[in-house]
Formats: sequence, C-alpha cells, structure tokens
Amino acid sequence: MDPLYETKVQCICCETSFMTSRVRPSFKRAVKSDTDFCGYYKADMNPDYYVVRVCPTCGYATTENGTERLSDKQKMSYYENVGSRWVTREFSGERTLQQAMATYKLALLSAQSVGESPRVIAGILHHIAWLYRYEGNHAEEQRFLRFALQAYVKVFEGEGAQLNGAKLMYLIGELNRRIGERAEAVRWFSRIINDKRIMDAAMIRASREQWQLIREELETSRMLEQEPHGELTSA
Repeated sequence: MDPLYETKVQCICCETSFMTSRVRPSFKRAVKSDTDFCGYYKADMNPDYYVVRVCPTCGYATTENGTERLSDKQKMSYYENVGSRWVTREFSGERTLQQAMATYKLALLSAQSVGESPRVIAGILHHIAWLYRYEGNHAEEQRFLRFALQAYVKVFEGEGAQLNGAKLMYLIGELNRRIGERAEAVRWFSRIINDKRIMDAAMIRASREQWQLIREELETSRMLEQEPHGELTSA
C-alpha cells in the first residue's frame, strides 16, 4: 500500500481547489521521539513533511490548525508581502526534507503576513527546528528553537487557561533546557511539579525527569571544573 494518499482542499486565500498529499494513519507510528515531541519514523516517511498545504496558484500555505477563513484585509496583506512574488510550484506527491522545509517556511511567511495566532506560529517554528535537527544543522535548530520558545511564551501569556497548560509549560521548560537556559527550565518544570491543580501525570513525570537531567548535567559540570589540571613537564 502506498503510504501517501491525495486529498482535495480549497485555498482560503484565492479559493482555488488543489490536491495535497497526506500520510496514511497506519504509517504514522514513530520509532522514537525526542523530549520535545520530535518524532522519528521508518522508511523516511515522516508525516510531519506533509502537514503544510501549499496552494500552487497563489502560494498561500497553512496547516489544519490555521485559521479557516481570511478577511479581505488579510488577503491583501498576504499578496502584498508574499503572494506578489510567488512563482507557481507544486508540492503534491512525495516530499524530501528540503521540500518540507520550503513548505514550512512558506507557512511561516503566510502566517506572519495575515497575523495568525501565536499558537499556530509557535507550532510552525518548532517544526522548522525539528527539520534542522533531522538535517544535523545544530546552529539553525537552536535559532528556531529560540523563536519557537518566544512564541510559546506568548501563547501561555495569552491563551494558557484555554489550552493544555501542563503540556505547554513543559514545552517552554524543555525548549529552555535545549537552548542552555537551565535555570529558566527548572523554573517551568518546578511550576508543573508543585502546582496541585495540574493533574497531567505524564507531564508531571516528564518534568521530574528533565529536572533530574539538569541536576545531573550541573553536577557533571561542577566536577569537571573542580578537577585539578596537571602541569606539563618535559621528559
């Protein structure tokens, strides 16, 4: 069975109907995942490559989580900032990592041009960081993790009460840990652990594990700093 199937969608910007590829549910089992939920899949059939829908006519790119309609003002903003430079491209069918990266960056430009919600933008930024991780580009991964972290904090400040607060707080803590902001990471993990209103056992357990990991990393760093440095002597 082909792991991909085609589905018809309508562009919310220019109203053109087009086909986009998706991965069948039976092929969406991750072999493993990182502590910030980045998944790894068999046979290089990564469903994250196919999350973004790109209209071949106007170039507007979005995900299922994006807004369902655009106002005339938003459409005008998109065309002025992005659409006027669009050269027709087709993203149906199998996508490489580089093609997936192109779709996410188009989605980011589209979202920013129409004033999408911080929640949607945070997800796009985080996925771009994952794609750089697959590629082994640590510098760009770190750069986009920082962007994603800023967006997640904005989501928490504006929408935290309406979302799964524990998972969002955990992600903020974990992204802080991944970019080296250990003290800030501990602050977020401890909030999850100590807040009696939070009943999400999985996120509480994950927060304890990451907090313990930071303590072990700090202890290792202290031990390395305290090791005596031997002097070189000539034979």
